[in-house]
Amino acid sequence: MRIKVDGSLCQGHNRCSALAPDLFVLDDFGFASPAGDGVVPEDRREIALLAVDNCPELAITVEDDDA
Repeated sequence: MRIKVDGSLCQGHNRCSALAPDLFVLDDFGFASPAGDGVVPEDRREIALLAVDNCPELAITVEDDDA
């Protein structure tokens, strides 16, 4: 699974980072991007999906590595 953040939708609410600080990086203005290459460790899949569900701007998506 890989996290993607649409920078044109992110409004800097930071819910993703509050839920999964290891999966997201915030810039100086509070806008999120995936940490590293966006790959989610197997044991963090559930929290990654929780971050997707909690983004009020729907800026976060995930892709399965099989896609």
